[in-house]
Amino acid sequence: MVRVSGLASGMDIDQIVSDLMKAERMPIDKMKKQKQTLEWQRDDYRSMNLLLSDFNNLAFNMTLQSSYSSKTVSSADETKVKATATSSAGNASYTLSNVTMATAAQSISTSIDSSMDPTKSLWSQRGSMDSNVWTEKTVEQAAITLSADTSTVKLAKGAVSAVNQNTGTLNSISVTTDGISKAYTVRIGTGAGTINSNEVFINEETGEMTFGTTLTSGSTIEAFSYQQNVLNFSMTTYDSTGKATGNIQDGGSTPFEFDGSTSLNTLLTQISNSKVGISAFFDEGTNKVVMTRKDTGNLSSVDSPDGSNMVFSGAFLTTGFLQLAGDAKGTDAKFTLNGLETTRKSNTFTTGGVTYTLQNNFTGDVRVNVSNDTQKVFDTIKDFVTKYNELIEKINGKVTEERDRNYQPLTDQEREKLTDKQAEQWDDKAKSGLLKGDTILSSGLNQMRSNWYASVSGVSGAFSQLTDIGISTSANYSDRGKLVIEGDGTKLKEAIEKDPQSVMDLFMKSGSTTSEKGIVRRLRDTITQTVSKVEQRAGRSTWTSEQFLLGRNLKSVNSQITSFESRLTQIEDRYYRQFTAMEKAIQNANAQSAQLSQYFS
Repeated sequence: MVRVSGLASGMDIDQIVSDLMKAERMPIDKMKKQKQTLEWQRDDYRSMNLLLSDFNNLAFNMTLQSSYSSKTVSSADETKVKATATSSAGNASYTLSNVTMATAAQSISTSIDSSMDPTKSLWSQRGSMDSNVWTEKTVEQAAITLSADTSTVKLAKGAVSAVNQNTGTLNSISVTTDGISKAYTVRIGTGAGTINSNEVFINEETGEMTFGTTLTSGSTIEAFSYQQNVLNFSMTTYDSTGKATGNIQDGGSTPFEFDGSTSLNTLLTQISNSKVGISAFFDEGTNKVVMTRKDTGNLSSVDSPDGSNMVFSGAFLTTGFLQLAGDAKGTDAKFTLNGLETTRKSNTFTTGGVTYTLQNNFTGDVRVNVSNDTQKVFDTIKDFVTKYNELIEKINGKVTEERDRNYQPLTDQEREKLTDKQAEQWDDKAKSGLLKGDTILSSGLNQMRSNWYASVSGVSGAFSQLTDIGISTSANYSDRGKLVIEGDGTKLKEAIEKDPQSVMDLFMKSGSTTSEKGIVRRLRDTITQTVSKVEQRAGRSTWTSEQFLLGRNLKSVNSQITSFESRLTQIEDRYYRQFTAMEKAIQNANAQSAQLSQYFS
């Protein structure tokens, strides 16, 4: 609303009303500061909950057996045998000897004609293979509407041998332009030569159609069928159980179909990328195709009379071109493990929780030792203690931070008078100490300290409390309950080496009561309870205001602010009405004075 005032009195009415409203606005400024403080406090609570939740996730990893049962494996000769072990592996020594590695089945073609180019289409080089490798396939071509003037249109596939074969090889393709149809006689080959105006030439290799006249935009090439030359063949491979890896409906084989415009390299790449499990490539040095099983071992059908690992079907793979042998076989790995002669399909195998990877054939002995990885377990516990210390340092910092009441949240008018840097520094002061002495967080910290120090009852080993393994509380009071690994960690390492099961029980033992639970499980219970209590006060980002205490408080303050702002509007309007009435009175007085002065003039 635009108000014009003070013309009669000469007073700056807007400034006077503004000054009067400053006093009136003091309560609402106080409410807005209260709202900002509640929002900062809510955000502080949520940041503490985030820290607790992150630590709880880390604590979950400390309830897993793998955190305390890491194994280290050493091989006497890693050029022959490499090994790893899971936490379930026993501490033992193993000897491998008389190793013959597994091999993969492989089939190599006869030499291909040296003129064969593996990058060009197979149909264009069909003279290098028997005609029986090809199969004609009818392709139904839908009508094509042209979007621009052109004389060339390419079919989706090449290797074309005939159009509308059921009506003869010398036939026509119809084109409709502006409702008028014209038939173009079809000619198929590799060289176009002169194309008459009533002809369409189809390049049999690429499938490109060239018309004798330019077809205008909007013309429609009517639907027709054409014969395409394709290669059809299949391969069958087997898994370690003797089951065929292909489709059930295809009898376990994997079928392939390629149109004649495909090159030999593309065909072999697609075989390699298929689920048949064969790696295929063309070797330019010998002009041969190599097919190799990706998995090692003698992988044949349980019903196979000759034990072939790869079965090839189709003239392209067999008699008509590549002439791949059908009796290819892989061999199983053979070795002696701690005196036991045995075999495996793969050169990588697992037994007793230890995974071995054979690197070479050898006849001597290679010793593999499995033992506890004391250093890794030590590092895991040390890292957990460090993260805990960081957690309580941050929470202690919040609950002991002093509140500086000389710094209250800034109003918009106050903020405008400060630079960005000054406003930021002021906000930092105003945010301080909002969680000082908070009972939820303080109680959670005290309970976590108790979780660490109380003995764990019912443990089977020698360690029932933290000090038994060399972890104690810092003697420095200012650390407020931080943990310290005594000395250089020797006592903790000795405990891990001496009785890893007892160390594991101390941290992750399950139990129906708190005293029976391991330290980490107690901590997780305490953190879960603390997070829940904080959420009841500060909520989550996805919660509505009604679901938590500070949210309800904020809603109440917002309601008060809205109500008071409405009242302020009414007060401001009243002031302006009063001053307007004054202005009118002055105007009337001035008018009367002017009239009287005329009588005396």
